[in-house]
Amino acid sequence: MIAKLTGLLDSTAHDHAVIDVGGVGYLVFASSRTLSNLGARGDKVVLHTEMQVSETDMRLIGFASASERDGFRLLTSVQGVGSKVALAILSALNPEELARAVAQGDKAMIARAQGVGPKLAVRICNELKDKMGVIALGPGGMGAPVPVGSHAADAVSALQNLGFKPAEAARAVAEAEGELGEGASLDALVRLALKKAAR
Repeated sequence: MIAKLTGLLDSTAHDHAVIDVGGVGYLVFASSRTLSNLGARGDKVVLHTEMQVSETDMRLIGFASASERDGFRLLTSVQGVGSKVALAILSALNPEELARAVAQGDKAMIARAQGVGPKLAVRICNELKDKMGVIALGPGGMGAPVPVGSHAADAVSALQNLGFKPAEAARAVAEAEGELGEGASLDALVRLALKKAAR
């Protein structure tokens, strides 16, 4: 499984790029947002990747950030959303905008993406509502999605199980993670978040 590519940009097209890694050219499909940020030919690039294998096809998909890759994984878990549609959505919305649209049930925002009709937009909102945690940044603000299975997501869930409201839990965990850093253990994150939530 290829999880990350570091190499030189060889060429780009409307839906993919070729990344030269030690003389081997990897064809990597990507959102227009990621492709536009790769730079010029010969520039060094780093892409988070996801390998998709089906009976008829095998493709490598690249992302500018881990949060974009997490958004892609969540989108493709929805019935009717393949890699092309997921990349079209990520071309129209960055991961934070996607998280906000899902949290607010804004199907019109999701339907802005090419190939996404109203019915599919409703299904995406409904199916991802509980999977995509959103951390509130400041009063009423919405921030980056918390990847499912991350310590932050588990800590938010732990605080909610203790009776805190989702927004309170998310705010406390965001503050705790800000102090402790992303590599904090779940135990440390929950302890500090509890102190912050109880203030």
